[in-house]
Amino acid sequence: MEAHPNDEPAGQGAPSPAITPPADPSSTQTDSGAAQGRPVQTQRPVREALLASARKLATAVVALAAVLISLIAWDHYLTAPWTRDGRVRVQVASVAPEVSGRIRELRVFDNQYVHKGDILYVIDQFDFDNTLRASRTTLQERAADVQVKQRQSERRLQMSDLATTPEQQQVFAGNAIQAEAAFEAAQDQVAQAKVNLKRTEVRSPVNGFVTNLLMRAGDYARQGVVNVSIIDTDSFWIDAYFEETKMARVCSGARVEAKLMGYSAPIIGHVKTVTRGLSVSNASAGAQGLPNVDPIYTWVRLAQRVPVRVAIDQVPSGVPLISGMTATVTIRDDSIIDRSNWFDGARASLLNVVNGPSARPDCIQTLTTDREPAQSVPAWEAHASRTPELINPGLAVGIQASPRHDDTTAPVTGNR
Repeated sequence: MEAHPNDEPAGQGAPSPAITPPADPSSTQTDSGAAQGRPVQTQRPVREALLASARKLATAVVALAAVLISLIAWDHYLTAPWTRDGRVRVQVASVAPEVSGRIRELRVFDNQYVHKGDILYVIDQFDFDNTLRASRTTLQERAADVQVKQRQSERRLQMSDLATTPEQQQVFAGNAIQAEAAFEAAQDQVAQAKVNLKRTEVRSPVNGFVTNLLMRAGDYARQGVVNVSIIDTDSFWIDAYFEETKMARVCSGARVEAKLMGYSAPIIGHVKTVTRGLSVSNASAGAQGLPNVDPIYTWVRLAQRVPVRVAIDQVPSGVPLISGMTATVTIRDDSIIDRSNWFDGARASLLNVVNGPSARPDCIQTLTTDREPAQSVPAWEAHASRTPELINPGLAVGIQASPRHDDTTAPVTGNR
């Protein structure tokens, strides 16, 4: 019978070799630390305490930064004087003819730039030219009539009572007055005919661009009916609609930056005027004449928007001004709040959130001394016509002379 290798030899009481467990690293480090004489048990709590303190400090810093960022964002979106609700505005000159007629010549096209006084189109002048010639003929007739009747009246006044009567003198004096009145009316007709002839050339009252032109040569232009619109390029401005919660920092004369959608370069301007009235829906009466008051929630109130007119001072190159474009308008007034660095800006935002924005007493001017220049267009001038003597020279020069008694030409009186 063979013996197994693991079997204990017979007759031998020696114990089997014990299995040695692996060495523990911590125990090794502890032993080494103990060998070097350092207190291992006290190092671990100190390290954990430092880590916990660092975590708390980091949490506090992050929380403080979040609070500051929240305050700055709150101040920026709720009290800072800026708005995305801005519109580019412009005045449009509506041109209508002052006389009616067929358009003979059209000298402009759509989106063309025209200067003040340029001819836009010409109305057929045939009828107006004929009217002017007829008026001048009538004026010449009235001038001759007033010349003759004035001389007749003067001659009757110089005659003795034997040659004329007071009644005849009054009749001739009245005829002269009537003739003079008719002459003045003829002068007015000639002046009106001249002006109407000039009005056949319709001119631009402003500098700007012709827009939405739909007319063409051959169309009939009616008096007082608008057929050409011109955008006045000298009248652009920006209407910014600020919420009433931001109006405390919108002051007259404040510097303004307006950025149009799609353009990075800002338009520079200043606050010119602030609208002093808004429509109130609660002021309208109901069906029975009673006030119609809209219900509101105490904890939800919508801020009204106040129109603020911004005058444009500088337009960067490459940025077109088109009426109706949207602009983001920001007030840049350093006299209200000093934001030279980040700390001052955060401090100002904190004060605005806690105490509310502070407004200057002279923020909005109550009386404006600067006035806009008066707008005017060239006026039609009716020049005075010539006197009757200049119209018909030498017509009634000798009417006051006494009758000549010539024996050869005198009529034969009596019977032969």
